[in-house]
Amino acid sequence: MFHALFNSLSGLFSFSKSLDTVSNNVANMNTPGFRGSDSFFENVNGGRGTRIGGEGVRANAGDIRQTGTSTDLAIDGSGYFILRDEQGRFFYTRAGQFRFDEAGRLIDTATGYEVMAIDVQGNLQAIDLDDYRTLQPQATGAVRMSGNIVPGTATTNVGSIQIYDTTGGVHTLTATLTDNGTVTAGSYLVSVVDETGATVGSGEVRFGTDGTPVAAFNALTLNLSYGGVAQAVTLNFGTPGAFDGATRLTGIAASLKAQAPDGHPLLGVTSLSFDDEGVMQLVYSSSEKRQGPQIALASFPSDSTLDMVGGRLVAGASVVGREIGRPGAGGLGRIAGSSLEMSNVDLNQEFADMIIIQRGYQASSRVMTVSNEMIEQLYNSSRGG
Repeated sequence: MFHALFNSLSGLFSFSKSLDTVSNNVANMNTPGFRGSDSFFENVNGGRGTRIGGEGVRANAGDIRQTGTSTDLAIDGSGYFILRDEQGRFFYTRAGQFRFDEAGRLIDTATGYEVMAIDVQGNLQAIDLDDYRTLQPQATGAVRMSGNIVPGTATTNVGSIQIYDTTGGVHTLTATLTDNGTVTAGSYLVSVVDETGATVGSGEVRFGTDGTPVAAFNALTLNLSYGGVAQAVTLNFGTPGAFDGATRLTGIAASLKAQAPDGHPLLGVTSLSFDDEGVMQLVYSSSEKRQGPQIALASFPSDSTLDMVGGRLVAGASVVGREIGRPGAGGLGRIAGSSLEMSNVDLNQEFADMIIIQRGYQASSRVMTVSNEMIEQLYNSSRGG
């Protein structure tokens, strides 16, 4: 009878604590990256009574939902993002709700901890946008000629050829091709002038019977100088026999033009994203793109043993058995950009657990009531009542 009183009381405490776990799951059903927990009961005192022996984290992943925010990341696999606090301690999370702070560091929105990347040597490092905000000027080194020259045309002009010097300054050149066929079949004399009208280069280009440039006569080099800095620019008319540049064909309209693909001024990043391997992709212009750091991921032997702080952050995880790697390698999973993993809480399961807890609590309460009545009856009997 007295054991029954203790057993029922322990049941009331245990079911109450189990309800705390369920209520926390329900409250965080919309928290990105939240992992639900389950309470585990165990008996005490040789089978007399019960208590909550611990909580286990549900290892299954939540649904991935697109957000449209480039720094929101989800993991389609078993890995964890790696975070570092100001003291250098590491934490791990599935909630990839990240942003760049005022200093340009990629941080976890909820905690402010730095998001870790992995370098080519496999070392962890912070992601700093300041290293990628601008793309330094690049001097033009080549001009690609394309389009058609109509045979028999005495003079062909190609204007507005824009090139950049080492400081990012822009200069405009004009090329004039004069038919030299009376001397050599398919030959053209090329003269290049700058915006002041000064000649900055000249040479000869020849086309074969197939309409493509002839080897050794398919390019010429301009030896320029801007701000006292020498700069060589090659005018390339294409590969002999390849039809990948300028041509000299009958029956096709004149369309000769020039493009400088490798030069640009000082550029600022216009957009960024992360690909499925976690590599930051930066766009500076329609033709200038670069790759940045790669997100690092970690995995553990058993997710159910991890200490989840607030259901979303792993704290104090042992480095024993921990693996650090790159997205897409070793089963760590790939990155879903502009997306978040939602909570893995199943509301139907929580309702079912609440019913079981309620029934257990009611039963324990009833046992306690009956025990009290029996004790009271015993007390009254001992008094001769």
